[in-house]
Amino acid sequence: MSKVLSAKNPYLIPFALVCSLFFLWGIANSLNGSLIRHFQFALDLKRWQASIVESAFYFGYFVMAIPAGIFMRKWGYKRGILAGLLLYAAGAVLFYPAADIRVFGFFLFALFTIASGLAFLETAANLYVTVLGDKKDAEWRINFAQSFNGISIILGPVIGSLFIFAKKEYTPEVLAGMTADQIQQARVEEALSVQGPYLAVAALVVAVAILFALTKMPEVDRDEEMAEGKVGIFDVLRKYRHLSLGVLAQFANVGAQATLWGFFVDFKIDFAKTEHLGLVQTLYRYSQDMTPEQIAGFHASFAMVLFMLGRILGTYLMSKMEGKKVLTYYSMAALGLIGLAFIIGGLAGIICLMLTYFCQSIMFPTIFALATKGLPPAESKIASSLVIMAIAGGGVLPPIAGLLSQSGMKMALIIPFVCFSYVIWYVFKGAEVRDVA
Repeated sequence: MSKVLSAKNPYLIPFALVCSLFFLWGIANSLNGSLIRHFQFALDLKRWQASIVESAFYFGYFVMAIPAGIFMRKWGYKRGILAGLLLYAAGAVLFYPAADIRVFGFFLFALFTIASGLAFLETAANLYVTVLGDKKDAEWRINFAQSFNGISIILGPVIGSLFIFAKKEYTPEVLAGMTADQIQQARVEEALSVQGPYLAVAALVVAVAILFALTKMPEVDRDEEMAEGKVGIFDVLRKYRHLSLGVLAQFANVGAQATLWGFFVDFKIDFAKTEHLGLVQTLYRYSQDMTPEQIAGFHASFAMVLFMLGRILGTYLMSKMEGKKVLTYYSMAALGLIGLAFIIGGLAGIICLMLTYFCQSIMFPTIFALATKGLPPAESKIASSLVIMAIAGGGVLPPIAGLLSQSGMKMALIIPFVCFSYVIWYVFKGAEVRDVA
């Protein structure tokens, strides 16, 4: 660990810059949960319709992950990262006109553009940190870098509570006492509230892009990669069983995460609308006259704190034991917590869901490292693209959870329960590295 962070390490500055990318995409991901709840009123959508926010976002990953891998194979990591940052910034800027015209499809296009940029960033960064140093430290490095993602995702729910969610709760009773014009004006104001936060995100992304443009980034194993010639996508999947099964594990993991994050505010209001965790109120100093959505947003932010703590502990444990073993403990705990939340509900159920964030913290980077382990340079970027493409699970599964929630919010928990079950199977049976070509 000390060698990785040593000032004499030639990869230290590039590694630090790449860590900033993990911070940036954490903000974009964690804001989606606020948008799902927000758009239900601002754009007059049903819950399952609003959940298409996740579909548009993760569809961007699905469409652009392979092109991102191909682009990087030809042009290298640095240009791939710059392309991703510019797409990210452009998508964030598009929120401004989208809010002006209040067309859901325009918002979805903006989210798709952001996600297209993130596909480049995640394809590059997740793989890049695994090759910037000793291979035996790869799982530790990617979990350390992902800790910056854990820090940023705490901010998303807070931004949603303070700058996006309305200061007034528009319940059916409140709406019944308003005229049609008043309701329309309230919806317009709610739509416009996303402009400022997303313009600020765009400015931050552009600043990071400038830093990358001015910094020399090493192209690790570039000569060896180009010497190995053309690589076929299906050939790689067929050749490496642990990769193909890992793609499915990542699909399941991100689908579970997007369901829990995207519907957390709905879970909180449905399970425990008037009951709140005292620790959250103490930490965030919110007032009881805030709307249930705002208070739920603070609970979601605290769940993200647990997510970050889970990743910090997981990263430490991986410096002491095999990453695969740590993932086993975390995934089994996550499955048990989802089952408990389903059975008991109430505030205790919400606490279980919040603890699930802790358990899920190391899943994405560790599954990524296990799925791409042992691959030569020429195949690693395509493999990285395939694992990142599996993030599409976050677009496919939440709408299904939304449909299940029509029979009660707890029914949506079936999705993460099934997903974590598969992750456990992958850790035990599917992650073994063996060449089946």
